[in-house]
Amino acid sequence: MLSDYYREKFCCKVYKLSLDGGFTCPNRDGTVGCRGCIFCAGDGSGAFAEKECGSVAEQLERAKRRVEAKNRGGKYIAYFQSYTNTYAPVETLEKLYMQAIAPEYIVGLAIGTRPDCLGDDVIALLARINVLKPVSVELGLQTVHEETVRYIRRGYPTEVYFDAVRRLNAAGLEVVTHIILGLPGETEAMMLETTRQAVRSGTDGVKFHLLHVLKDTDLAEDYAAGKFAALSMEEYGEILKKCISCLPEHIIVHRITGDGAKKDLIAPLWSADKKRVLNYLHKVLEIR
Repeated sequence: MLSDYYREKFCCKVYKLSLDGGFTCPNRDGTVGCRGCIFCAGDGSGAFAEKECGSVAEQLERAKRRVEAKNRGGKYIAYFQSYTNTYAPVETLEKLYMQAIAPEYIVGLAIGTRPDCLGDDVIALLARINVLKPVSVELGLQTVHEETVRYIRRGYPTEVYFDAVRRLNAAGLEVVTHIILGLPGETEAMMLETTRQAVRSGTDGVKFHLLHVLKDTDLAEDYAAGKFAALSMEEYGEILKKCISCLPEHIIVHRITGDGAKKDLIAPLWSADKKRVLNYLHKVLEIR
């Protein structure tokens, strides 16, 4: 699990501080699409990131103050979370990333992005920063099944993901892959296949997410029309257990579920009780 991995790697407890770098996404600005992925709310999957107001340094300090009571004596990772955090000229990226790793209490940098926004110049920049402080790149794969890819409007073919992982691995950068469980039309076997292919790609870690239906998304319209049902907590637990059983020991599990902002959550409503959900999932995984 992630907490054990960080403690072993950094010799202390580590929290992520989520940042908003002011980015957009090629799936929103017209380059690839204009409406984003079907499940993506207006915050670009950064509901808990510091909203862009002030410099990166100010965002870090504000985020640190919110969690430092729970992380006494610990360190932090600067996490660019909202939207596509490599979608800018490399000079702009370098300025933001260097500001993020400047504080002594920052021990690493995490970048959430799309596989189709990783030019060779961006990977070279990340490799240079990786010499200063460890860098991990988080890629939104979600699924390997092209029918689902078209439905969710991901905006790139799965081969682009495999190519990105190969190039990131070659540059010595850690890769974390995001997978969504419960996408409309997908069977348990399909979700397991996505997990297996992510492992075969060479990813170093995996984030498993429960599909959330959020307000003001196109997915919410399909849910209201009865086109699919959200997973129950028990269904999600069983699928998660089987997906994790596909992972070899060296793969780090960075997340076993996600939680959307309660004010925007439509379904599944059981996911709003985060403590209960995590206790249940930990119990299921211990039994396994």
